[in-house]
Amino acid sequence: MYYRAAVLAACLATLSCSRRNPVPGFERIAILRFENLSSDSSIDWMGRAFSEIISRELAAAPGLYAIPFERLHSLDASFGNRPLAAPGISAERGLALAASANRLGYGEYTVLAGRLEAQLTIEDLQTGKVTQVISASAAANNPVDAASALARQISSRATPYLTRSSAALAAYVSALESQDFAVRGQRLQEAVAADPGFAPPYYLLAQALVQSRDRAGALALLDRALSRGAAMPELERTRIAFEAATVRGDNAGAQNSLAAWARLAPNDPVVWRFAGQAAMNRHDYPQSVAAYQRALAVEPDDVNVLNQLGYAAAYAGDLDTATRALLRYEALRPADVNPLDSLGDINLLLGRLREAENFYLQGGKKDPAFLNGGEFFKAAVARLMTGDVSGADALAKQFLDARAKAKDPLADFHKAQWAWISGRRKEAYGQLAAFARSTETGPLSEAAAQAYSQLVLWSVALGNRSDAALMAQKAATLARPASAALAVVARFLAQPSASAAEWSTRAEHSFPDPSQKPLRDGALAYALLADKEFQAASLVLKPMYDATSPTADDSLPVLLGWAYLETGKPKEAAALLRFNPLPPSTGVKPFTVFYFPRLLYLRGRIAALAGNREQAQAQFRLFRQLSGDQALVWGEEAGAAR
Repeated sequence: MYYRAAVLAACLATLSCSRRNPVPGFERIAILRFENLSSDSSIDWMGRAFSEIISRELAAAPGLYAIPFERLHSLDASFGNRPLAAPGISAERGLALAASANRLGYGEYTVLAGRLEAQLTIEDLQTGKVTQVISASAAANNPVDAASALARQISSRATPYLTRSSAALAAYVSALESQDFAVRGQRLQEAVAADPGFAPPYYLLAQALVQSRDRAGALALLDRALSRGAAMPELERTRIAFEAATVRGDNAGAQNSLAAWARLAPNDPVVWRFAGQAAMNRHDYPQSVAAYQRALAVEPDDVNVLNQLGYAAAYAGDLDTATRALLRYEALRPADVNPLDSLGDINLLLGRLREAENFYLQGGKKDPAFLNGGEFFKAAVARLMTGDVSGADALAKQFLDARAKAKDPLADFHKAQWAWISGRRKEAYGQLAAFARSTETGPLSEAAAQAYSQLVLWSVALGNRSDAALMAQKAATLARPASAALAVVARFLAQPSASAAEWSTRAEHSFPDPSQKPLRDGALAYALLADKEFQAASLVLKPMYDATSPTADDSLPVLLGWAYLETGKPKEAAALLRFNPLPPSTGVKPFTVFYFPRLLYLRGRIAALAGNREQAQAQFRLFRQLSGDQALVWGEEAGAAR
């Protein structure tokens, strides 16, 4: 604990400095909604227009980050619902502080003698002093000119706003402040119609279409925006190109767009957050770390980025940077359990099992209800991986008892899964079969479908295809929407053994819809591995691995490493097998049987090939211990390990 205390002290010192001035001369300014001082309510919309225009015009100004509306109001959930049309000084000041602003802009406007008069006050949030009071005037119906004049007084490098159309602007800010999905969409359409070269409405419309699963509509809209060419500023075209590439799944195009976006707006933390995630997806962990650090240079108190940096640094092998990021997160949010959970994760994935268990247990003690008691399950897995099954059982009991106390109808399901993962497979199989039979009728029939699907996977792992087929039929009969995908994959895997070509044909027939490709590829990979078609499996798994962050699915490195080891690529396999997969807080995942405890056996073989007999035997012993009373049949691991 001395190490943790020392790092925490250093982290707190760093945090204190960062809050004063993380980057010398760097300003993070929040321009709040202006207040309408006139008696004319028809121009209330201009209050949001002023803040929107000034923030956008300052977006690329050097040494400055103007916090946009969407970033400011991403914090609404933490502060409760606030009226979006209320003056910002009363409704948005807390949001600005939470978004790490060190400058605050609040203003008012009115119409006098046919002129729109506006005034903006800039406050230094660290000293509480007003540093600037500026004003501007324009035609009564022209907030763009008035706001632009204010922006240029803040920075001479302010860029022109994205539209001159008052109609487009009014419709857009109305959409920003609408909480009615239909009204929001209508206003955005009106904004695009009023000015087809106005970029921001395209972003929001495309996001709404993606959320409603209309990817084709979103792409058509984004392509329509890109067709405007030079009529739209380069920065906006770049952002739209990134959105379009992301929707298409064009990783190379998205990466190129991100590079251009970062060049054009280097002070925008959004681009660095995207760049960090993109680098994680392609397993370029040092670059991911660098991108997240750039984001934190702008927003040093962004706990989400600190959390992501922790994982990226851990995968890069930099435990010190990972720990500092997460301890800083903990210092910023001392009431949150998640930093402790993440500290447990980074230690587990790097093989520091006792340290991982300690952090998980600290999290569970801090809030036993966090993740429904999942911290105790994760601590149990950490202990299990040391070979201390009885100690792991005691920790798992805390999780299982909590689920029973909460009257979780799946408590017996979790109990059977724990028995399986801890090596008691006959016991586990019997428990889960009994659970499935007892819940076939009544309100838990969907849980029975999940249980039968799990039994299919276990049966396939044990080489019992006939039982797998029977269980798959039951799962298919009982499946409902939440369990349908798992039941379909289970039924697919329960088919008789076949060649790689036959499995590919079966996959096309079982998952014909293009939208099912991720499900089809995953099911095909499992089927090929189960039938020892390792070369074909590697060809399916490699693209999946290349496009998936380990934080999204950390089973893929183990599966691909397994395929590589079986096809004569031990060096490539070793690189993939160096991290431990992280246990989910919800209990054992259905497909865990494919990669745990197999990971231990594979590491033993890698060690044996490298001539490290002692390490190999240690891994084989642990594998045999956790394989339990019925060994898996794929590759005859238990026999080979002896």
